[in-house]
Amino acid sequence: MPVGEAPGPAEALATVMPPGRGRDEEFAAFMAAAVPSLGRTAWLLCGDTHQADELVQQALVRTYLAWDRAREGEPLAYARRVLANQRVSTWRRRRREVLLAPPQLPDRGVADGQDVHADRDQLVRALALLTPRQRRVVVLRHLEGLSEKEVAADLGVSVGTVKSTASRALRQLRDAMNDHDDAAPATGAQAGGLR
Repeated sequence: MPVGEAPGPAEALATVMPPGRGRDEEFAAFMAAAVPSLGRTAWLLCGDTHQADELVQQALVRTYLAWDRAREGEPLAYARRVLANQRVSTWRRRRREVLLAPPQLPDRGVADGQDVHADRDQLVRALALLTPRQRRVVVLRHLEGLSEKEVAADLGVSVGTVKSTASRALRQLRDAMNDHDDAAPATGAQAGGLR
């Protein structure tokens, strides 16, 4: 690793999992290092904090049960794959949720960072329009920063499938985001030609 570069997830996990630990201690160290990353991925996959927490717990339980196999390879990638597969299973069990705006919105006050939350909400709504496979590819590739090869390995598909799925998904996201921008009322800055 080049000097001054932050360690990746694999290197970070290697530092907290020295050899010779017991199975439970080793998994506890892995869990402490992996929960923030898994939590972020879960939230991006489902858009709900409570469901994300539940997904992370289920993924950790399943990873623990298969720990001997998971620790031989890349345990974070294994847990991430379990998490993504678990999310697909919940999609199959429930109807796909569609987030709708309330009929009447309150007047907005002073700017207090709501734009950041609005942008994140808009992204989550646009992600909800994608198919489960498209959403997993976009989240892992573009929001988690994995390479196409890593995403392919995590999801058990070819690199070509990752590329074509990502291309279609990004086109659909752009269309959804543009449709939202066209439908949104112009704010003072937008009305003044600063858009």
